[in-house]
Parts: sequence; structure tokens; C-alpha cells
Amino acid sequence: MIDLLWLLPFFPLLGALVLIVFGRKLGDPSAGWWAALMPVASFLVTVGVYFDLLSRPSEERHHVVTLFSWLPVGSLQVDMALLADPLSITMALFITGIGALIHFYAIGYMHGDPKFSKFFLYLNLFVFSMLMLVLGENLLVTFLGWEGVGACSYFLISFWHTRDSAAVAGKKAFVTNRIGDFGVMTAMFLAFSAIGSISYSAINEAAHGGEMAQVTSTAIALLLFVGAMGKSAQLPLYLWLPDAMEGPTPVSALIHAATMVTSGVFLMTRVGPVLHASYEWAPMVIAGVGAATALYAATIAVAQNDIKKVLAYSTVSQLGYMFLAVGSGAYVAAIFHMVTHAFFKALLFLGSGSVIHGMHHEQDMRRMGALRKLMPVTAFTFIIGWLAIAGVPPFAGFWSKDEILLYVYANNRLLYAVGLLTALLTAYYMTRQVIMVFFGEAKWNDHSAEHSAHGEFKPHESPKIMLFPLVVLAVLSVVGGGMQLPFSKDLHFLEHWLAPVVEESEAHIGETWAYANKYLLLGVAVIVALLGIAVAYLVYARRRLPAIEPRVLEQAWYYDQAVAKTVSGLGKESFDAVAWFDTNVVDGAVRGTATAVRGFAGVARATQNGFVRAYAGVVAVGAFLLLAWFIARGLIF
Repeated sequence: MIDLLWLLPFFPLLGALVLIVFGRKLGDPSAGWWAALMPVASFLVTVGVYFDLLSRPSEERHHVVTLFSWLPVGSLQVDMALLADPLSITMALFITGIGALIHFYAIGYMHGDPKFSKFFLYLNLFVFSMLMLVLGENLLVTFLGWEGVGACSYFLISFWHTRDSAAVAGKKAFVTNRIGDFGVMTAMFLAFSAIGSISYSAINEAAHGGEMAQVTSTAIALLLFVGAMGKSAQLPLYLWLPDAMEGPTPVSALIHAATMVTSGVFLMTRVGPVLHASYEWAPMVIAGVGAATALYAATIAVAQNDIKKVLAYSTVSQLGYMFLAVGSGAYVAAIFHMVTHAFFKALLFLGSGSVIHGMHHEQDMRRMGALRKLMPVTAFTFIIGWLAIAGVPPFAGFWSKDEILLYVYANNRLLYAVGLLTALLTAYYMTRQVIMVFFGEAKWNDHSAEHSAHGEFKPHESPKIMLFPLVVLAVLSVVGGGMQLPFSKDLHFLEHWLAPVVEESEAHIGETWAYANKYLLLGVAVIVALLGIAVAYLVYARRRLPAIEPRVLEQAWYYDQAVAKTVSGLGKESFDAVAWFDTNVVDGAVRGTATAVRGFAGVARATQNGFVRAYAGVVAVGAFLLLAWFIARGLIF
């Protein structure tokens, strides 16, 4: 099966090509069904490759499939090559699996949209690009997928581009990610100049074997982290992701919860040996940025009223947790949380889409309430997602979050405190959301007139095609933690699976220390989660405590506005000044040089008139000047 690795990206690419030609003819819903079958086919191939790798000894779980020589230019030899190893196949499993579920969900959600087939064309292209990103054997193939998901993200976020906010959000995502791309490209250039290759195996071996200078390893790691900050929405480049909620909800689930935003975490894990070989402060920078992002986004989420905005800031916060793990050397924990987060956050986003669909496109949680009776399946599955992200055992999010906190506690107690406070806020704002949407008083009757000229409005459950993915993801959110339970090394299935990739760079904490502390930390994590839930319950359900939702948090600490003012004010003036300098000084110098040369040439051309007497006169003058020079020189010296 492993030699069929090329089929993974081929199927969604085939789906996109067919939709380009026949999409309109297929129409609604046939175009959606065709598109949904493509990630299903890729998922089945991925499962086959997984079992093929699993049947091999640990040290042989690494296979490269070279499709063709891509860039044979001098000493730069880059192949279009795909890499199958535990990390890439883990990523491919949840990209194709969850991607397929979201495709099925979108068939119901996008029903009736005039651009139905085009939407699924973009979804297929996105899955293709994402698979190229994670399967790339070298940085350039990964960068091909990296740019592909960026372009598809732009298309999907601004899909309803007739809305001004959607068009602006798409451009904002595109421009912000270009800043990160600069870091990735520069890292590629540096790696090639240092070791003559951009293959992951060559780069990691050079870093691990000491063939690469420590300062070079540090520079490559931090430049790639700049790219990761853009793609995975970390401070200060996070601001595109909340606005990306302007896209259809399946987009939010696929791109901004389950797959694309985890690209940065994947990339840093892939080059773990480089980060491990860098200066000690480099991982601390990554951990610090992750912790700051996690706490910052969590404080904002407590005051948001848009059902998708809460989940958007929650995504930023959870990604911060993953980078906190990477910076602490806990690569297995980072991937573990990435997978469980894909389960419960995709569930929550699709659940929010089901609510929006049932509420006739209403997204303000202050206009909801008491929906659990009218939307029982959506409510039940959403509550499972809430318990998973809040860190309540035995749901998946509890185990992965606790694994991260264990390593962070061993590495840096201050960052552990930040992680714990973030966990408390996560439980609080997610409980707030569940109460405002599914419990309490039904507030949608107060606004029925806005939805119907007759004042008749009643929320309704979504169709079965939208509920099926919710049920599957809810099951995964319950049992997903079973891949890495803390009670015994024999239960660390994910750790054993990823060992060939991360064993060189994974932080090692003493088993005795871990055994003595992990159960205590488990207990603390449970108490913190329950405390967050209890406080939110007293505030929003029982009204015993006042709600603290200051405007500064509702406006995301005014960071977005500050950036907008800078770009439109001082930034615009600076850009105009640069444009003036380029037009008048740089271009002026070029034009001035050309004018001067042209003028001198005109003068010189006048002396070349074709008359022999003129040339004889010039020779005579020249001879006279030479004679005068020699006489003067003789008299002086």
C-alpha cells in the first residue's frame, strides 16, 4: 500500500479537476457528493498505508515516494517526493477523515447556494494542498502545499464576497499569511546555503549530527516559527483568524479548526531536531509566545457574543497550548492535542453551524437560549464537545491538555501557571456559550419579527446529512483520549507510534518524577475545569454573580483596531512616502542617468560628421595638446 502514497493527494485533485469542467452540470447536490467521495477515497488509502507502516519495525517506518525530478538546477536538486512516516500519516488520517465528514456536512449546509459546485471545488483543492503540505519530503514541496492552503483559504473565507466584511476578511488572511511565508522562504534559502539541501532528512541529520552550526539551527528554527505564527495564528499575527469566521461554517471547521491552522505545529514538529540543536532560549521563545497567545485569546473569548467568534478565539488559544508544548519539548503531547482538538473543535464549529442553520442565520448568542429541546441532537453533541474542550474527564481534551501541562510543569512553573489559568478561562467561556445557546430563557421569540414579516419564527433541527458528522465527531471526542492515556507506558500508543520521528528531540522527564506528580496534576486540572464551569454556571444560569464582560475584552484589547489605524494612518503615509521615493528618487535617478547619457551621446555624435577636415583638425588639436603636455612636464620635472 505504501507505494500508492501518491493516491492520497491525487483523489482530491481529481475531484477538483472534474468540478472545474463538469461542476455546474452536476449541480446541487451531485457536485457535493462527488467532492465528498474524494477525501473518503484518500482516507481509505491512508488507512491502508497506516497498517502497512504499522506492520514494519519501528526503524523502518520511513518511506519516500519520488514522483519526478522537480528542480534539477546545478547543485539544487529538488524532487517532487512524498514522505510516509508516522507523523505525516497521522496528519493525513485526520485531514482526510475529518475533511470527509465536513464535506458531507457541507452538502446540507450549502444546499441552495448559487455557487454550490464552486464551493466544493475549493474544498477539494484545499484538501489536496493540505495533503501536499504534510506529505512533502522537503521544504519546497511543503511550501507548495503551504501556499495552496493559503490561496484556498482566501477563496473560501471570501466565498460570499458580495458582503464587504467577507471580502475584507479574505484579503486580511491572505496578507497576514504572506508575512509568515517570508520566514519559511528565508529558512529554505538558509538551509540550502548551509548544507546544500532542503530535504527534511538532510536538515535534521545535519542538526542532530552537529554538521550545522548552532546559530544556523537557531535561525532556521525561528524563521520557520515566523511562518508557523502566521499560519497557526499566534501573536502578533493571529488577527486574521477571528475575521475568517465570515466564511461559511464548514470552512471554519475544516480550515480554522481541524487542519490548516495546525500546519505550523506540524512544521515545528517535523524540524524538531533543528529546534533541539538550537540555543536553549529558542524553544523558550516558542513556549512563551504560545503561552501568551493561549491566555490572551482566552481572555477575549469570555466577552464575545457571536457564537463563531467565541470558537475562533478558542482556536487561537488552543493553538497557543500546542506551541507551549512544542517549546517545552513535548512533541507527542502537541500532536496528541492537535488530534483531539481536531475532533472536538470541528464538532463545536459544525454544531455552531447547525445552530445558525436552525436559527435562520442568526449568530448572536444573546438572541438564542433554550435550544436544547428544539435541537436535541445538536445540543447533545455540542455539550460533548464542550466537556472535551473544558478538560472534563474522561473526554478527549482532558487527557491531551493534561499531558501538555505535565511537561510544561517540569520545564517552567511560570508557564504552567499561565496554562492553568488558560484552562480555567476555557472552561468558563465554553460553559457561558453552552448556557447562552442551549439553556436559560428562549430569547429568539423577541426577535421573530426580524426574521419573518408575520412574526412567525421557530428554530429547527438540521437535516440528517448535517447531524451524521456531529455524531461521529462526538464519539471521537469521547474516545479519542484513549490513544495516549497516562496510567502506564503500555497505554502510550501515540508515543510509541511517533517515536521514530520525535525520539531525538522529545523532552525526557524522569519516570519517578512523572509518577509522583502526574496524578497530583491530574487532580489540579480536574478542579480547575470544574471551578471554571461552576463560576460560569453561577454567573449565567443562576445569576448569583455579575457577568464581567468589559468592552476592552469584547474589542479584543483593541489590538485589531490599533493595527488597522496604523496601516490606514501612519502605515499608509509611510507606504506613500516609500512610493514617492521609489518614483522620484529611484526611478528619477534611472531616468536622469539615461537623460545624461543621451545628452552626452548627442554632443559626441555631433563630432562624428563624416568630414575629413574635421577629423584632421581634431588630430592636430590632440597632437598639440600632447606636445604641450610633454613640454610642461619636462620644464616642471
